[in-house]
Amino acid sequence: MPPHDRKAPPARRMLALPAVCPCEAISPGTLLTSLLALAADVASRDAGAFPVLRRGAGEALRITRVLLAFLEELQEASAAAPLPGAAVLGLSELHVAMQKLRLLLADCARRGARLWVLMNADLVASELRFVLGSVATAMDVLPAEVAGASAEARELARLVSDQAWRAAVGPDADDGRAAWSVRSMLAKFRTSAAPHAEDARMVLGRVGITTWWDCAEEVAFLEAEMLDRLEDGRENENDLVLISGLMAFLVYCRVVLFDRVDAKKKADATAPEPTPAASCTPWTPSQEALLCPITLELMTDPVTVTTGQTYDRTSIKRWVKSGCRTCPVTGEKLRSAHFVPNVAVRGIVEQLLLRKGTSLHEQPSSKHRSAVDKTVAAFGPAAAGGVRVAVSCLIARLSRGAPEEQKKAAYEVRKLAKRNVFHRACLVEADAVPWLLHLLSSADASVQDNAVASLLNLSKHAAGRRALVEAGGLSLVVDAVNVAAKVEAQQ
Repeated sequence: MPPHDRKAPPARRMLALPAVCPCEAISPGTLLTSLLALAADVASRDAGAFPVLRRGAGEALRITRVLLAFLEELQEASAAAPLPGAAVLGLSELHVAMQKLRLLLADCARRGARLWVLMNADLVASELRFVLGSVATAMDVLPAEVAGASAEARELARLVSDQAWRAAVGPDADDGRAAWSVRSMLAKFRTSAAPHAEDARMVLGRVGITTWWDCAEEVAFLEAEMLDRLEDGRENENDLVLISGLMAFLVYCRVVLFDRVDAKKKADATAPEPTPAASCTPWTPSQEALLCPITLELMTDPVTVTTGQTYDRTSIKRWVKSGCRTCPVTGEKLRSAHFVPNVAVRGIVEQLLLRKGTSLHEQPSSKHRSAVDKTVAAFGPAAAGGVRVAVSCLIARLSRGAPEEQKKAAYEVRKLAKRNVFHRACLVEADAVPWLLHLLSSADASVQDNAVASLLNLSKHAAGRRALVEAGGLSLVVDAVNVAAKVEAQQ
């Protein structure tokens, strides 16, 4: 099968711990070598990398380091007397447990997922307890099967077993207090009340979220988790309510607690965060042919219609399905609704993306866009109230803020309206459109760029299009096309 026709394996869901059991025919020596590498990888982790469940993660690392010492003793003993075949069962159980422990610790230390881990601390502690129990069980089986091992190895095995059975891996008391505080603030959002800023700052500090970009990473992770659940059709309503509530909380924190977009990740902190399609350098005139004429986005599945024009498959199918039987560019009648894949354009797009370290598989799919459509309403009153509180703060800064406040607010609006239909509706209802139109005349190129992009996102909402026309915005947009300071704003 050609590489581009292969389906990428589904991404592992956060806090899911798949593991591959070694085959029965594997030799004990090979299994031991693999287990040594796996344990060494887990043991090398920094105990300070876990902002949540610090005590439990620290216990797991300490036990793993003792286990590593046991495995090293076992390998040394096996050089003189090969391990018996009966050892495969215990070593296999240990291998599976260590795979799961590596995944669990990676999730606990993952940047961007800290608030999600905090709110799932009980689940994480339960998983950690189960994994360490599996380690202890495997160790209880092994000593009788490795009679040739040294007395020191047998003592290490007993030590690992005892410590794994007794390990205290429950959520830390501070984790519980921080999670309770988050739930309390979400309850305030349900009544559209703003929580105390210092309470929010305390929670962020507990999980190591100290900058605007830290907040943005957390929001991006939660958004991806929500869209993944909506995309695969197996969404859990409770999860969606919690995820969207946490997103609203973090957006509120980003707007209220941080005065500027820090330059931690970007030299130009006011520049928009690149999407996969936009991360391929600013478009040059020769690359404009790669943008779908309907959506003005990169064509990831280009097809040609009977008039010879090329569009992204999803957008032209939606156009035809809406009852339009003409070519959007030429106005000619489409003789057929049959679309021919444009292999040449697809190849150019693939090469362009690969040069920038991404691929077509990483671009938003039609299912992903369908998932975005499901965000037309907030998942729960906490998410709805939190977004409205944050939007109210943004509109106040757009309308009455100092130039630097307006600059940051325009960027926040751009991010907020990017991939969530409910967010767009809230911004339109709060009269964001007239203030964004006012910023089109800004002498600051980044403010102008963010205002244009925000208006484009809001125009994808029916109420946003009406507000744009009613505010007399069409002529201002045309002016921006002609005289915008940045080519991205013109496009």
